[in-house]
Amino acid sequence: MPADRPRRRTTTILLAATAALAVPALASCSDDDTPSSLTSKAASAYASATAEANRQLDEIKGGIDAKDSVKLGDPTTDSDGRASVEVTADNTTDSTKSFAVQVNFKDENGNLLDAAVVTVSDVAANKSGKATARSTRDLSGDVRAEVERAVRY
Repeated sequence: MPADRPRRRTTTILLAATAALAVPALASCSDDDTPSSLTSKAASAYASATAEANRQLDEIKGGIDAKDSVKLGDPTTDSDGRASVEVTADNTTDSTKSFAVQVNFKDENGNLLDAAVVTVSDVAANKSGKATARSTRDLSGDVRAEVERAVRY
């Protein structure tokens, strides 16, 4: 495997980072916490998760912006309450490439609910590859997904 490829555990790292950030925020709840203070703590945790996703994508050497080459299906919610969405990456080059894609899950008002990074590996020249991005926690309501960032390498 070339040295410039991120490890396949990218999604796992983001999951661990999100869990590590969210648990202290929620565990520090007290009787004095208001809904707005809890919302603020959660927003801070998700902002940190988004920063972690950006850091992971920034580590890819020789990668180029590929946001226009990535499309998402319609988000669904599984029996565990986790949202997932199919990610399709189109490789329009003449050699095999991989894609790292940050998917943001948002509510109907555009508020960030969660973020995930998924790798679409070894997409053949002039072909499409697929992967599934899955939220790191239960999401409810009208969940929407959008490609925040994508890198081809």
